Amino acid sequence: MTDHRQHLSPGQRVAWHRVRRGMSQEVLAGLIGRTEDWLSKIENDRAALDRISVIRALADALGISVFDIIGDQQVPVHGASAVQIFDIGRVRSALTDYRQLSPLLAAVEAEPDPPPLDLLRRDLAEVMAAYQSSRYGRMLSRLPVLLTQTSLAAREHATAELRDAHRLAALAGQSAAMILTKLGETDLAWVAAQRGLAAAERTEDPAITGSLFRSVIHALQSQGRLDDANAMTERAAIHLRRNLNHTDPALLSIHGTLLLPGAVAAAKADDRATADDYLAQAEQMADDLGADANHLWTAFGPTNVRIHRVVAAMALGDVPVALDLAPGIDTAHLPAERAVRHSLELVSAYHARNKVDAAIEELLAAERRAPEQIHAHVMSRQLVLKLRATAAGRRSRILADLARRMRLI
Repeated sequence: MTDHRQHLSPGQRVAWHRVRRGMSQEVLAGLIGRTEDWLSKIENDRAALDRISVIRALADALGISVFDIIGDQQVPVHGASAVQIFDIGRVRSALTDYRQLSPLLAAVEAEPDPPPLDLLRRDLAEVMAAYQSSRYGRMLSRLPVLLTQTSLAAREHATAELRDAHRLAALAGQSAAMILTKLGETDLAWVAAQRGLAAAERTEDPAITGSLFRSVIHALQSQGRLDDANAMTERAAIHLRRNLNHTDPALLSIHGTLLLPGAVAAAKADDRATADDYLAQAEQMADDLGADANHLWTAFGPTNVRIHRVVAAMALGDVPVALDLAPGIDTAHLPAERAVRHSLELVSAYHARNKVDAAIEELLAAERRAPEQIHAHVMSRQLVLKLRATAAGRRSRILADLARRMRLI
C-alpha cells in the first residue's frame, strides 16, 4: 500500500478504490446487497466496517484484496524490549479465541457463508510470501485474519471441500508458528504449531502433516526441549518414510526439511552422530530433488542443507568448521529469510572468534537486505547485545546506531 493510503481508515480505503474504478456508491452498494446510505456511512466512518464477510464482499466487488481494505495495521512497539519490536497482540487473540474451543460457541456469531477457499489460498500465499521476503510487519498485520478465516472455513465448509479447508487451516497455523518462533514467542508458537498439526491430521495428506511435524519440532527446539525434538524427528521421519514418493517433489522437500531442525536439535544436545545422520539423509533427498526449490514454502534443496551444516557445526561448538563451510554457500537466489538467517549464523561465528568488525559488517549487509528481520529476530537482537559487550563493540558507533534502529538502546 502506498504511503498516502497508509493512514486511511478501512471505509476511506473503500471510497478510494471505488472512485478509482469510476464506480458510484449506488452501484457498489447494489453489488453487495446493501443500500447507498449504508455505504455512505461506511465510507465516512459513521458506521463500523468490522465484519470480515462484508469486507470480503466489498473487496470482491472492487476487484481488490481484503488486505487492501484492512491495510497493514501492524505498528512497531516503541521501547527497549529485548523480545521483539512488533506487537503480536492480534495474533495472540486469534490463536487463543475462546470461540475456537467449541463449534457451539463459534456458531453463535457464525457468518452466513463460509469464506471462499480460493480467496483463502491467495491470502495464505500472500502471508507466506511476506514471511519469506522478511516483511514481518506485513505478515503480522495479515495473519490474524488468515487464522480466523481458515478456522471458520474448516468448521463451516461442506464435506467435499473440508480437506482443502483443513489444509489451509494447517498451513495458517504453521505460518504463525514460524514467525512467532523468530520473534522469541516460543509458547505462543507452540500453540500455533499444535493447532496447525490438529488441522493437518484431518487432511490425510502426508506432505501437509509432515510440514506441521516440522513446525512442532522447531517449536520444541526453540523451547529448549531437545530430547522431545529429537524424539519427534525420529517418529515423524518414520511416518514420512512410509509415504515417501521420490516422484513427489513436495513430499521429498517436506521430508528433507523436517530432518534439518532435527539435526540442529541433536547437535544442541551434543549428539554428533544423530546430527550427522540427519544431515546425510537430508543431503540425499536434496540430491534427489535435483536443485534448490520452494515446494510448500520449504526453500529446500542442496543450499539449505549446507546452511544447516553450518548451524549444526556452531551448535556442536565447531566454530572453525562453520567458518570453513560458510564461504562456499551462495544464498543470493534463496528467499531473503533463509539468506539472512544464514548471515546471523556467520555473525555468531565471527563473534565466537572475536572478529567483531566482520560480524558488524555482516549484520549491516543483512540489514540492507531484510531490515525487519534483523531488527526483530530474537537471534539478531541477542547478537547485537553480545557484540556491544565486547571491547571493540563498545567503541563502534556503527554498532550503536544499529542498536538504536533496533530499539535496544
